[in-house]
Amino acid sequence: MKTENATGDAPRLYQAILPHLHPALWNDVRNARTLAWMVSGLVLSQSVSIPSWLPHIHSQATVAQSTERRCRRWLENPAIAPGSVYGPLITRALRDWGPHSLTLALDTSILFGRFCLIRVAVLYRGRAVPLVSRVLEHASAQVGTEQLLPVLAEVKGLLDFLGLHDVRLLADRGFCDTALMGWLRVCGWHFRIRIKSSLILAAPDGQRVCTIGEIKLAARNALLPQRHDHRTPIWAGVMVLGRPTDGPEQWQVVSDEPTSRATFAEYGERFQIEEGFLDDKSGLFGLEDSKLRDAASLERLILVISVATLLLVSEGLQLVQQGVRRTIDPHWNRALSYLKLGLRGVHFALSRGQAVLNRLTLQGGADPAPPGRRKKSHVSSVDALEGGWVLRFRSPS
Repeated sequence: MKTENATGDAPRLYQAILPHLHPALWNDVRNARTLAWMVSGLVLSQSVSIPSWLPHIHSQATVAQSTERRCRRWLENPAIAPGSVYGPLITRALRDWGPHSLTLALDTSILFGRFCLIRVAVLYRGRAVPLVSRVLEHASAQVGTEQLLPVLAEVKGLLDFLGLHDVRLLADRGFCDTALMGWLRVCGWHFRIRIKSSLILAAPDGQRVCTIGEIKLAARNALLPQRHDHRTPIWAGVMVLGRPTDGPEQWQVVSDEPTSRATFAEYGERFQIEEGFLDDKSGLFGLEDSKLRDAASLERLILVISVATLLLVSEGLQLVQQGVRRTIDPHWNRALSYLKLGLRGVHFALSRGQAVLNRLTLQGGADPAPPGRRKKSHVSSVDALEGGWVLRFRSPS
């Protein structure tokens, strides 16, 4: 693809994206260039439909069909492993994280009723930045631990490379599995996992008492923090029960650390990954409009989305740090996500001939510009299970 004499927004965006993809790491530099063009087309069109990218891709092709075939061949190329492309990119962004703890969310999403997207994402100031994504031909959002562990092992490899060990994983009740919790303990990660009401509680002597669903909470009980029992070789996952004030549903969350009312707020951060799925699908990029129907090609398409998301969140962060957010956000306090700030910032800069995507970074610590409007807490008033109940799991050998 030739861009030396090209003018316009698309070539300038392409030239800004390409250096981040480290073309020297590819066996064929043309694959890096094609990816840069696809990310440019995605950002400018806000659509995963390949035909919508074509006006934004400059090449020597004389007919649109040739450019479309080039993109399709890239998405179908078995030599392109998404993890080997995205891994170096996300680790370069996280090298600026610093000594702060890292919160991850694990979740799944169904695509077209045939595929399951497994994702581990970094929860970052109201949004979820993809860390590792995997697509399986699997018609259910429920996946087994044997399918999750390769994804989590890839995550652990990236974080170990960066020296990030203060990690907390959040997951919904579909991931309530003692083998998974044991694996997280071996990794040294903390966790907050919502557990099923059918889970059985046992007394300290091992006798079955009841299922969690059989426990009826009184209104506004005093919350008694639970603590580990270090006197046995069996580690104890501690549990807290709660009920939102605006509904009858009871929540139960298991943690490897002492629990309190704050446990619910910590677990509630998990909903940021659902906002991320919404951005991928109907909210921003239109993933559900894709015509691809094989798992490997969909995983590469999600790679394109992940690269765009990471670059835009990084751009939004820098707009806030430079104090120029209000040039693109009409709100007095920040009301847009960093992703949408980055998208607006890119369009703003391109329209004025300014440089974009100069730096790739995700920095830990407190949000310098927290949103002015916050959603209502998922558990605004907490009831609790009184007493010394714990969930006991044997650590894997």
